[in-house]
Amino acid sequence: MDASMWVAKTGLDAQQTRMNVISNNLANVNTTGFKRDRAVFEDLLYQNIHQAGGQTSASTQAPTGLMLGTGVRIVATEKLNVQGNMVNSQNPLDVAISGEGFFKIKTNDGVAYTRDGSFKVSADGTLVTSSGYPLEPAFQVPQTASTITIGRDGTISTELATGGKGPSGALTITRFLNPAGLTPIGQNLMKETPASGAPLDGAPGTGGNGTLMQGTLEASNVNVVEEMVNMIETQRAYEINSKAISAVDGMLKYINQNM
Repeated sequence: MDASMWVAKTGLDAQQTRMNVISNNLANVNTTGFKRDRAVFEDLLYQNIHQAGGQTSASTQAPTGLMLGTGVRIVATEKLNVQGNMVNSQNPLDVAISGEGFFKIKTNDGVAYTRDGSFKVSADGTLVTSSGYPLEPAFQVPQTASTITIGRDGTISTELATGGKGPSGALTITRFLNPAGLTPIGQNLMKETPASGAPLDGAPGTGGNGTLMQGTLEASNVNVVEEMVNMIETQRAYEINSKAISAVDGMLKYINQNM
């Protein structure tokens, strides 16, 4: 394959991957607590034809070199952990984190983390996610509870329908030094990795942790207009690389016909 066609092909592959990232962002525009992804590009190795600073004569050096690039690739998809808009749901079991941190969830495969605070009450009164996974630490809502209050510092208090106060507890949140290093596993959950750093558990509002807002959900931080602009830009880049392949193919045909 001609070098120019190879470079254009890497461009096609990279733009196709970027389009997949953009499509996933747009698909999750209504996903609670979703953080949009960004494709990270990297240029490939260069063919060093003439080294910059090489001797052009006994007393002179080349001020610039002749180096031909071999294309581009996408090396990462980075989660942008920017705060999403707060949506007032007026549901007492909906809790949003204002600031840094994640809710800790106990799954069948171990501990996971989420920004989705749309909690439910299971049959035995445990606070769980929409997928049925309990919070960690767990909290049991009494069967006779009439109201549940969650403070900005994570304090949980209940009032019983029969009068008086019910059991109390506290929600904790977990912070990571590099939240972009968490691995998404679906169901609005993330897993710890060596890149994310160790989890730092603590009370909301302390040690850099965000605070909690009851009756509120954090919306996706996807900006539809921005993603549409990115999609148009990606389409144009894809078309240009495709035209480059066609142009090189035409040049090679011309050379072969006139040899």
